[in-house]
Amino acid sequence: MNPAVTAPAAVGTALLDDFSLEMTGKDVPALQEARDSIPQGTRINVTFLAGEDHAARLAAARAVRRCGFVPVPHVSARRLPSRAALEEFLAGLAADGAADNVFVVGGDPARPEGPYEDALAVIRTGLLERYGVRHVGISGYPEGHPAITGPALWSALTDKAAAIGAGPFTGDVITQFGFDAQPVLDWLADVRARGVDLPVRIGVPGPAGVRRLLGYATRFGISTSASVARKYGFSLTNLMGTTGPDRFLRALSDGYDPARHGTVKVHFYTFGGLRTTAEWITDYQRRTR
Repeated sequence: MNPAVTAPAAVGTALLDDFSLEMTGKDVPALQEARDSIPQGTRINVTFLAGEDHAARLAAARAVRRCGFVPVPHVSARRLPSRAALEEFLAGLAADGAADNVFVVGGDPARPEGPYEDALAVIRTGLLERYGVRHVGISGYPEGHPAITGPALWSALTDKAAAIGAGPFTGDVITQFGFDAQPVLDWLADVRARGVDLPVRIGVPGPAGVRRLLGYATRFGISTSASVARKYGFSLTNLMGTTGPDRFLRALSDGYDPARHGTVKVHFYTFGGLRTTAEWITDYQRRTR
């Protein structure tokens, strides 16, 4: 068999090894329904939504751990009203045995609700290590951010990576999802050229309704609807349809060069569809092997 034909499929399968998933505090019933479809030990991020309190986030992290997965609770810097609130949340995670891994992000509010302007400010408090955090995830934006300039994004990424490297942590970068593989690959090359060698988990939209995907794309400033449709492979005339990330993952696999792009994995945004996403991943792995 021609190695050139099989190589992209093999690389694509490797990218899906050790994939991670995302859920909210409200998705605990969906997690329990999906648990048999998700490999044990899978990392599952628990988001920090404005409408959920610490109790809901802690309960979700406990559920992830109880189901045999690795909880990665989010810490949203600008949503924290005080240092005491951060300590309370971290103490709750530690008490539940769920503090090993966290994902620290600036968060949506234009103005901080407390003393933390960004993720770096949280990392520099010294509180993460005090409460047992060993691995810190940070965010990356291959297609930019609607409210933050490119230079500021690069400065934030390199500063956070340096702070993780100087501390007692391992770390990784989890990107916002996109629909076009080429900007992701170009961004990865730039990340490595700037000296950031943390593993990167590329954000991928799990299978979802076309209308919902376009809504999220607009919210995060990702391309235009026509561009998304063309590159991701669905029709704007069928907004009631459902689409999966097959085309995106194939393009990512075709262009991925470990020597140039470093360690790369995939992180799925499930939009509440944990079981649908997990079953889609299993089917995709079967089809590409």
